[in-house]
Amino acid sequence: MLLTLSQWLLSLFPDELGFLRVFQYLTFRAVLAAMTALLIGLALGPWVIRRLTEMKIGQPIREYGVQTHLGKRGTPTMGGVLVLLGIAVSTLLWFDWSNRFVWVVMIVTFGFGAIGWADDYRKVVRKDPEGMRSREKFFWQTLIGLFAAVYLAFSVSETSNLRVVELFLRWVTSGFSTDLPPKADLIVPFFKTVSYPLGVFGFMALTWFVIVGASNAVNFTDGLDGLAIMPVVLVGSALGVFAYVTGNSVFSRYLLLPYIPGAGELLVFCAALAGAGLAFLWFNANPAQVFMGDVGALALGGALGTIAVITRQEIVLGIMGGVFVAEALSVMAQVAWFKYTKKRYGEGRRIFLMAPLHHHYEKKGWTESQVVVRFWIITMLLCLVGLASLKLR
Repeated sequence: MLLTLSQWLLSLFPDELGFLRVFQYLTFRAVLAAMTALLIGLALGPWVIRRLTEMKIGQPIREYGVQTHLGKRGTPTMGGVLVLLGIAVSTLLWFDWSNRFVWVVMIVTFGFGAIGWADDYRKVVRKDPEGMRSREKFFWQTLIGLFAAVYLAFSVSETSNLRVVELFLRWVTSGFSTDLPPKADLIVPFFKTVSYPLGVFGFMALTWFVIVGASNAVNFTDGLDGLAIMPVVLVGSALGVFAYVTGNSVFSRYLLLPYIPGAGELLVFCAALAGAGLAFLWFNANPAQVFMGDVGALALGGALGTIAVITRQEIVLGIMGGVFVAEALSVMAQVAWFKYTKKRYGEGRRIFLMAPLHHHYEKKGWTESQVVVRFWIITMLLCLVGLASLKLR
């Protein structure tokens, strides 16, 4: 909004208001987006926590879980609304409203946030321990994920919505046989020329998997004070670097990445995400004054997945978000092995002492702070590995 306003004022008073040209610089707007989101989160945090407490929106704690967590019962949850509020206001203030990629990421983020809000509301307000049923949640996630997948399959390859429609119609009239340009291929990091053509349906399937998978993986990780939000900030910031590079014709050509016009504007969203996330961490650090809840975890995971698809860094997201991947795989392996052994031997057996993975290490004797900080360190190292793929080819 402020970019459009500055452009309008410059057209009226080009000499008197020449200093407003600074708003044309993407990096400047990204810095201000991060600062705006951070200040919004810090300013509104106490009020949000107070309101959640008054509404008795407290986190339920499982009796069979880690016993040290029982003292957290009643801590306000659904604090993810604070993160989403900071992202929304800051992004709308500082990004170019004509950019189609930011709008797609916003739709996915707040669509998944709405799913998480409904789940949290049923658990906490309606006192339904199951919350939103898995099939219902998966249905809505799939619906939003497929919307993004269909649009991105053609928009990543073109420069405007009009050309996106033209490419889509060409694909339909060709009997669904038109191939996508090379920039839509699956890029293998650390190799100069290794990429795999996906085709339209392959691109859609991969996009759906990355968005829905990232959303649920972040949700599994959100189990300890500060555990999920800091990796989200780190991975989101690193993806902002990839967005800036892929949206710049000079840098993308030099670093052998596909040039995707408009992708650079995602840096503003990533900066807002980082600022809002750090503000939330101020209140979520141990001992947490508020929990994120599904409303925040599902939304932020969906945002990371969508940005990774646009910047063509799906594999790199898996590397940098290794903690998220490990948490999700631990749950899947635990459930699968338990069901298999129960059917085979008559009693269920477990691979981990408790899933997700962070609870396994708590059961082994690690303190909550040890688990959180060590997972942060791992994420920092993985983000550096992911960023190294920009040059190491």
